[in-house]
Amino acid sequence: MRHRIAGRRLSRTSEHRLALMRNMSTSLFDKERIRTTLQKAKELRSFAEKLITLSKKESLHARRLVLRHVHDKVVVSKLFDTLSARYSQRPGGYTRIIKLGPRRGDNAEMAIIELVDAEIGASSEPAPEAETGKKAAPAKAKKAAAAKAKKAAPAKAKKAASAKGKKVTKAKKSDTGDSGKG
Repeated sequence: MRHRIAGRRLSRTSEHRLALMRNMSTSLFDKERIRTTLQKAKELRSFAEKLITLSKKESLHARRLVLRHVHDKVVVSKLFDTLSARYSQRPGGYTRIIKLGPRRGDNAEMAIIELVDAEIGASSEPAPEAETGKKAAPAKAKKAAAAKAKKAAPAKAKKAASAKGKKVTKAKKSDTGDSGKG
């Protein structure tokens, strides 16, 4: 039984888990919305909200405590200047988790974690609907290119054979007298 054991292991060592939370929280504060698995998003929520609460104190000690986890000074300044002012009257609940459904490759439950009242600009990730449209277009282009290559291959063979003076004929099925009816 797991009595008094809090948090998720996420199949990582404690050092790797801490590095994961630090990197994801830095990305969350920078972009204000990130897409990840549901379990990572739930774990990130508590980690990030503690850092936002620290940033509301606006003291040097609080800044140094945040710098332990967020190693990007630009993001820390955004956290202390912009985000702490935005959430100064809010007593917690700075993030929102939106479930997206299973991931295509491994069926992992995906989610978007975002800051509440986020000002998401052009630098953020596209919406899931727009993302699927972007992925479908290159696949169609690849299929069209492959079809053109197949059509061009016999033409190239004819040109090469005519250059050598040989006659090119299509391979026919052998006539064994079998009409194909069983």
